[in-house]
Amino acid sequence: MEPIQIAIIAAVALLLIVALTVVVTRGRGRNAELPPSEASPYPGDLGAESTTATATLERESVEAPPTLERPEASATRWQRLRARLARSGAIGNALLTVLSRGRLTEEDWEELEETLLLADVGMGPTTELMTTLRREAKVLDTSDPEAVRAVLRRELVALVDPSMDRTLDISPVVGDDGEPHPATVLVVGVNGTGKTTTVGKIARVLVADGHSVVLGAADTFRAAAADQLTTWGQRVGVDVVRADREGADPASVAFDAVREGRQRRADVVLIDTAGRLQNKSDLMNELGKIKRVMGREAPVREVLLVLDATTGQNGMRQAQVFSDVVDVTGIVLTKLDGSAKGGIVIAVQRELGVPVKYVGLGEGPDDLAPFDAEGFVDALLS
Repeated sequence: MEPIQIAIIAAVALLLIVALTVVVTRGRGRNAELPPSEASPYPGDLGAESTTATATLERESVEAPPTLERPEASATRWQRLRARLARSGAIGNALLTVLSRGRLTEEDWEELEETLLLADVGMGPTTELMTTLRREAKVLDTSDPEAVRAVLRRELVALVDPSMDRTLDISPVVGDDGEPHPATVLVVGVNGTGKTTTVGKIARVLVADGHSVVLGAADTFRAAAADQLTTWGQRVGVDVVRADREGADPASVAFDAVREGRQRRADVVLIDTAGRLQNKSDLMNELGKIKRVMGREAPVREVLLVLDATTGQNGMRQAQVFSDVVDVTGIVLTKLDGSAKGGIVIAVQRELGVPVKYVGLGEGPDDLAPFDAEGFVDALLS
């Protein structure tokens, strides 16, 4: 080997030794600045380990589930809300005021009838009730208000009809393909009745009773509706299927929600829809489309109509149109507390032949309860 080649190799070797010495020295210096428990045994890996640890902590922080709320069990809700209804029982107060007068005059009977009509009991049920009360009063001593009150309670209970099945149909069903189907529930109504809030509250009832739920935000005309429903779901750990853009096809969103429910083997899929006026035929036909499209993935088991109790007879007209389009199976009455329109319970059931299944008596997240016919009448007359 030539002398010049040997000199070059020696110089390169010397440079490599110097560079390696510098790297090792710097690595030890960095580790020396750390507490012993955090010092890396491998100088060159310190930066990578630190970055990985930070990323893991950040990911855990982002993905940490929020503290979920524990909704009130449905079994205790009615007991609490019944007391609230009793305190605001405008119908019962008016009726009992007349009955407490003792022997009733013709004017008293007319006042009773007017009270029932103003409470939106409806002409047919009111006439039946007044006929029975007058007949019983001839047999009973009408100077005893409690005797007439007992008859009034009995007849009101009969009109509210405790024999109606008010349970939500969410029993397990296996499809023709051998796979379980979630119970699908479509929620409809006009603008301003509180549908989205009601869907969120029903989800809380179902979660409290131990059911798994998926929500579908098929009100695609208002971005705020999907955001609101998502907030309700997050509070109790329920997933929400929503469109990626405003104005998307609501039937498609409903279909995706039912499919998601099947894939997750959820017990119930609740679908929120946009509010619509009953006299807008194109919007009403859209509801029919949503129901049909949902049915391709799983049969629609319930169609709940949300009615504002304060709308009275106007709510009756709304109910009839919705029932004609999507075959309503149950009613949810909101804003029943503080209203003199509680007779709508009787009227809407008589008109549609479907039961009131839930009632809302307040603004709280758990101020929605399964309806109890006898408890309702007792609260009115307490």
